[in-house]
Amino acid sequence: MAKTRIPIRTLPDIFYEEPEPVEDHMLQEEPLAPILNLLHKCYADRPDAFVSGGGFVMYDEYNGNARVAPDCYIAFGVDRAGIREKMANFWVWRVGKVPDFAMEIAAANDLGRKRDPYQRLKIAKYWRLDPTGGELYGQPITGERLVDVVYEPYEVHTESDGSVTSYSEALDLIFSWNEVGGFDLLDPATKRTIDQIATERAARLVAEVTR
Repeated sequence: MAKTRIPIRTLPDIFYEEPEPVEDHMLQEEPLAPILNLLHKCYADRPDAFVSGGGFVMYDEYNGNARVAPDCYIAFGVDRAGIREKMANFWVWRVGKVPDFAMEIAAANDLGRKRDPYQRLKIAKYWRLDPTGGELYGQPITGERLVDVVYEPYEVHTESDGSVTSYSEALDLIFSWNEVGGFDLLDPATKRTIDQIATERAARLVAEVTR
C-alpha cells in the first residue's frame, strides 16, 4: 500500500479547548503500557504503520475541538516518520485517512460518548479492554468491526485454562486476558506471546552479528 507523504509541519489556525480530564487514568495506565509496547515492537519494521498511545485524532481542519483521543490507535499505509516529526497530533486531513484501529482501556464513557464518534468516523476496528475482568464492559475483551456503518462484535472465547481470547484479523493477533497475567497479545499460529517471539528474534539477530 502506498504511503501518504506528510508536508512540512505547520500548526493549523484553529481554536483548541483545554483537553478534558482523563477518566480512570490510574486503572488504564498499568494495562495499557505493556500492550502499547508490544504493538510498537510488532510494527517496528513497518514504516507504513503508525502506532500511538497519545495525543488526539483530529478530523476537522477548521475546528480543533473536533477530535477523539483513543488510548491506542493504529493507521496502516501512512508515513509514520512524517506523522511523528511534522504533526502535533494525528491530523486526518493531512494524513489522508482515519486510523484503522482504535483501542480503549476501561472507562465508562467508552461505551457511548467515545464509541459513537469512532463509528461516525468509520474507524474500522474498535476494541475495549477491561482490566477489572468485566465489571465495566461485561467481559475483559470486546472487539467490534464496522460492517456498512454499524459496529458488529467479534467472537470471544473462554479457553480451557480460563483465559479469555478474541482474534483481530486487522492486526493478525489474538487479544488474551487471564486473572494471573492480565492482558497479552498472542501470535495466532503458535498461540505464544508476541513479546517472547520478539525477544527470541532479537537474540537471533545478536547471535548472527556476533558470528
